Amino acid sequence: MNGSHAPMQSDLAFAKRGQCARGTEPEILTEIYQDAVNIAVWETEISPKLESAVTAVMASSPDLQLRELISVKSAESQLEEILGADGPSVELRNDVLELVDMFCCLFGLTKTGLRLATLNRAMCPRFHVDHVPCRLLKTYKGIATQWIPHDVVDRTKLGVDRHNQPDELSGLFQSETDIENLQPGQVALLKGERWEGNEGAGLVHRSPGLDKGERRLLLSLDFA
Repeated sequence: MNGSHAPMQSDLAFAKRGQCARGTEPEILTEIYQDAVNIAVWETEISPKLESAVTAVMASSPDLQLRELISVKSAESQLEEILGADGPSVELRNDVLELVDMFCCLFGLTKTGLRLATLNRAMCPRFHVDHVPCRLLKTYKGIATQWIPHDVVDRTKLGVDRHNQPDELSGLFQSETDIENLQPGQVALLKGERWEGNEGAGLVHRSPGLDKGERRLLLSLDFA
């Protein structure tokens, strides 16, 4: 874990709820177990080889929509069957395999719900919380997930649709500068409402709006 980015554990013990832990090493993801943390971000980047693989997969499968229950024991064979055992998809398959292994190891899971999808519109355009314990997100291509720090959100406005007002006019937050953006390549763990002790502090987030012709490739992993 990179201490220059991530809050120290001794500090987190006394911090307010809904803190963000950031770091350039994968160990930062373990900070999601801190009571004060509701998002942990591994600040990694897309390598040139992975970028080429993503571009090739998006070109060959422009409507990619994968939803699979992945077993840790058979993850490699399952992903080979889904994404191919060779060719340009190998780098992407290996990256997904690594994240499946990390996610399941971190939470003691034998299976995970995997979604890998090419998107041409916002999947969840309104700010919301997930009613899950925790979710992993990684955007391989395109604009990544947006989120709002816990201490600037008026949760009474979540889901409010007054005369079709957008979130920006709902009173959910005070300024657009309150909105944080994940970056492509970053791996984020989003703590949800069903994480024990995190009720009322699930990370508030949304899918970004996409311009016409713009696409993104998104991976999500969930508790099975």
